[in-house]
Amino acid sequence: MAAPASLVLRDIHATAAPSWWPPAPGWWIVAGIVLATFVLIAWWRARVRLRRAAIAALFDREVDSASTPPQQVAAMSELLRRAARTQDARADTLHGEDWLRHLDAAGPKRKAPARTDFSEGPGRLLLEGGFRRDVNPGDVAVLRALARERFLHWMGAPR
Repeated sequence: MAAPASLVLRDIHATAAPSWWPPAPGWWIVAGIVLATFVLIAWWRARVRLRRAAIAALFDREVDSASTPPQQVAAMSELLRRAARTQDARADTLHGEDWLRHLDAAGPKRKAPARTDFSEGPGRLLLEGGFRRDVNPGDVAVLRALARERFLHWMGAPR
């Protein structure tokens, strides 16, 4: 037997660390899923934005086609009644104060106190504004913003 001094001992040599490139196939799959998710989210947001723009353009085009302020009020009322049918089939048959209360109640749900913009505010112009001879254009502009917001909400065009 050989003497222990005659044995040649060598250090353990670790293999080289694996390269970071190219990644393992699992990482390619994860990267593909993440990329597909981002593309899908971007597509969805663009679709929502285009839908909202189209619905807003429909409202604006219909109201702008009316030449006088009373006709604009009547056009807004008609658009709101059409949109109300998408939420409740009987909503367009409501009249007077019931219609205004429905407009107030059907708004976006908020934690703030209930809004009464239609039954006690500028929305009251919807009751008789389309039948008046003279309507203040400033009042029509305020009503337009309010009616446009409700129309977009009912037509499913989130902000």
